[in-house]
Amino acid sequence: MTRTTGRKVLIYNLFPLLAGTFTRWTPHIERAAELGFTWLFVNPIQRPGRSGSLYSVADYFALNPALVDPDSPLAPDDQARGAIHSAQRAGLMALADLVVNHCAADSELVSRHPEWFAREPDGRIAHPFAMENGRKVVWKDLAKFDHEHTRDREGLQRYFGDVVTHLVGLGFRGFRCDAAYQVPRGFWERLIRESKARHHGVIFLAETLGSPASLTRRTAAAGFDYIFNSSKWWDFRSPWLIEQYLLTREIAPSVSFPESHDTTRLCEEMHGNLAGLRQRYLFAALFSAGVMAPIGFEYGFRRKLHVVTTKPTDWEQTGIDLTSFIREVNRIKLEHPLFLEEAVTEILPSGNPQVLLMWKASPARSEEALLVLNQDTEHSQPFAARDLRAYVQSGAPLVDRSPGPRLDHIPSPFSYELEPGQGLVLVTKPAAGSRN
Repeated sequence: MTRTTGRKVLIYNLFPLLAGTFTRWTPHIERAAELGFTWLFVNPIQRPGRSGSLYSVADYFALNPALVDPDSPLAPDDQARGAIHSAQRAGLMALADLVVNHCAADSELVSRHPEWFAREPDGRIAHPFAMENGRKVVWKDLAKFDHEHTRDREGLQRYFGDVVTHLVGLGFRGFRCDAAYQVPRGFWERLIRESKARHHGVIFLAETLGSPASLTRRTAAAGFDYIFNSSKWWDFRSPWLIEQYLLTREIAPSVSFPESHDTTRLCEEMHGNLAGLRQRYLFAALFSAGVMAPIGFEYGFRRKLHVVTTKPTDWEQTGIDLTSFIREVNRIKLEHPLFLEEAVTEILPSGNPQVLLMWKASPARSEEALLVLNQDTEHSQPFAARDLRAYVQSGAPLVDRSPGPRLDHIPSPFSYELEPGQGLVLVTKPAAGSRN
C-alpha cells in the first residue's frame, strides 16, 4: 500500500470514547493502516468540564481522565505520546481536534480571563447555540470565546498558539478545526501562519458544515489546507453539490465522508443495506481530494457515537465486514493522483436517471476518469453507451479500476448491468508505479 504524505488525506476517525484508554488504541491504529488510511483523526482528548462532553474542554493542557490508563506506569502525556507514536510507526499521521470557538462553561479560563468571553446583554457568559427545526438549542455547558471583540485579543491568540504547540509536542501533525466558520478569519490567518512557521509540515482542516458556501470559501481562504464538504447529504441529482464544489475547489481541496461522529450511522439510516454502504463510501472516496470514515463504519455499526456517553463496551458485533472493500477503494484512490486532488468534475447525462455518470479530469496531469454509479441500492440498473471514450476529452482508452471484479476490455458499444449500488471506476491510464 502506498504510504502517506501530507497530500494524501485518507482519514480514519478514532473516536476516543469508543476506543478507550490510550493504551488500547494500537489495534484500531493497525486496522486503520491496513485499510489504507493515511491520517488518524482523534476527537478532543483534553480534560472536559462537568458535562463530560469531549467538546466542552475545561483544560487544554490536561488529558481526559477517561482516556488515561490507571494501570500504566507512564504519565498521562506519555501515554498519549505512545499512542500517537504507534500511529506514526504504522504509517499514519495524527490529526487533533482543535476547539477554539468555545470552552467548558466551568473552565478556570472563565474566571482567569473573563475578558476573553462573549457576554449576554445582562453580563452573563454567552453560550453557543444553533437553530434546529426552528428551535433554538443552547449548549449551556459551553462558554463562547469573543475572538472579535475581546480587549485581550493578543492574549487569546497566543493562548491557542500555545495549545497548538502542546498538541504538536504530543505528536499531532494536523488539526481539524471545529466550527471554523464561527471564528474570525484574521484569527485563523495568524494561527495557521505562525503554526506552520514554528512546526514544519503541519496542516489545518476547516470544519464548516452548515455554513453557506460563500462563508466556507471565505473561511478556507484564511490558509486552510482542506475543508469538509457536504457530499454525504447529496441525492445524486440536485445541482447544489457541484455548485459548492466549483465555488471552493480552487481555494482549498475538500474531504468527503459517508458518515461522521455527528451523524446517524449510515448502516442505521440504510437499515443494514450493505450495497448502500459500499456505494456511499466509493462515492465519498472518489468525489473529492480527501475522504474520512469513523471507527466502526467498516463493520456496519449502527449505534450513533455520543460525545458524552459512548464507552468501549459499546463496541458492536454486527457480522458485517467491509474491510476488504474499503481497502480496495482506498488503494484505487492512492494509486491514481486524480482522486487525490480537487479535479475538474462534471455530471454527464447517463441515459438512465438511476445511474450517475461523473467525469473527472486532472488539471495537473493527463488523467481522466469516469465513475458510473448505480444510485439504486435495491435493484440492478442498465447502463449503455455507444463509445465511452467519447466522454473523455483526450479520447484515450479506458481501463477498469473498479473495486471487485474488473473488465479486461472496455468494448464499444458498451452495455453493462450494474448491481445494486455498484460503481464502475474507469480511468484513462493506469498510475505509473502502482502496486497491487
